[in-house]
Amino acid sequence: MSLMKEFMLLKNVNIARQINGVWQLEKKDIHIEDGVIVAIEDQLFCCENTQFIDGGGALLLPGFVDVHRHLWETGFKGIGMDWTLPHYLQIMLGEIAPQMTPEAVYYGTLLGALECLEMGITTVWDWSHIMNTPEHTEAAIKALKDSGIRALFGYGTPGTSVWEWFYESQKFHPEAAKIVRKNYFNGSDDLVQMALAIRGPEYSTMQVTRHDIAMGRDLELPITMHMGCGTFGEKYQGIQQLAQENLLGSDLNFAHGNYFSQQDLACIAATGGSIAITPEVEMQMGIGFPKLSKILDHSIPVGIGADVVTSCSGSMIDQLRLVMQTERAFQHAIAIAEGHQPNANKLGTDQLLELATLGGAKVMGLESKIGSIAIGKKADFILLTPDQNIQNVSGGLAGYLFSAFQPKDIKMVWVDGKLQINAGSSISFSTSDIRRKLREISSNQLACFSL
Repeated sequence: MSLMKEFMLLKNVNIARQINGVWQLEKKDIHIEDGVIVAIEDQLFCCENTQFIDGGGALLLPGFVDVHRHLWETGFKGIGMDWTLPHYLQIMLGEIAPQMTPEAVYYGTLLGALECLEMGITTVWDWSHIMNTPEHTEAAIKALKDSGIRALFGYGTPGTSVWEWFYESQKFHPEAAKIVRKNYFNGSDDLVQMALAIRGPEYSTMQVTRHDIAMGRDLELPITMHMGCGTFGEKYQGIQQLAQENLLGSDLNFAHGNYFSQQDLACIAATGGSIAITPEVEMQMGIGFPKLSKILDHSIPVGIGADVVTSCSGSMIDQLRLVMQTERAFQHAIAIAEGHQPNANKLGTDQLLELATLGGAKVMGLESKIGSIAIGKKADFILLTPDQNIQNVSGGLAGYLFSAFQPKDIKMVWVDGKLQINAGSSISFSTSDIRRKLREISSNQLACFSL
């Protein structure tokens, strides 16, 4: 590792920051030292050995944070657009996952991480339930580290048998998690950190859930599980089971939560847990309508994820637009049923954009490092060059992004002060080459592989 400090001066950028809850622009220069923002001023000057970048007045946003995504599935884009949750469990986890080789896991995870970066997602919680062998695990971790993305690697279960691992499973989480923790995750400031991705009480027995949560806590890891999903939520009453066992806590993250009751949400709020919602997949697969407003009413940390690009868009802005308009439609329907025309929107674009940045960082326990552009935080941000002069946007910055943002607007993406995307493409990999590699793998090993 080099002992030389790395300096970067980013001049003439319009920084997007929240001031009193409203996203506003401030034209500034930024000085970065070893990946950390050390100064934000009206005008800064280069010193010796400093990389200089002229932003040309472009928009600088904090990197987006995706709090729930299964990256290994990226190569199967679009295969599940007509699936419901049972189809996903039976085909993706039941038929495809057992066929996955370590090589396929590597390239699928790598492609997923690079596509995140290209869309301005600088941090992702990767829920990797494809730990079929130690080689599969190593491949997934290597892909994340090679990509340059910031990530929580959610060490999940093997994908060898969905029936044994996801239907009232009596199999404990793999003990190999302890070895993975020791061998791959020693640095507290490394870009890729470890989490434990367990089944929880909707997909495993309570005995297994107790064991798995204890394992995560012994390893001092964040713990994530799918909860409140369709009929599973009503059937198993998972939050109430966890509450009765005194297992709830601030280290627990719950993906989805569509069928959480008010009592469930109160329990999570009281114990400091967090929730990840994935709007498009939840509505498409029959998991349920997103419960964002009720989650926010309880002041529970919540973030947004794309979940599986087998069935939805991987764009953070697409997910935000969808959940925003769905929530508004529900609220308006209530008003109309009460006999009056809706005259306000409860959820605003400023609040929703925060969920994709600082909100996601809070869910992942990284709010002291990322989620906003501020002195002392990591230099994780995206440079946009929209078609319109952003200084003259009349409807507000967040409103403009929600209405007009396109991936082609992203010109540069930095993670930890290192440039990962330039002119909209990875500086280290060719995503088209990786897609071709995945096609080669599919023709030999995975008959149903789809790109």
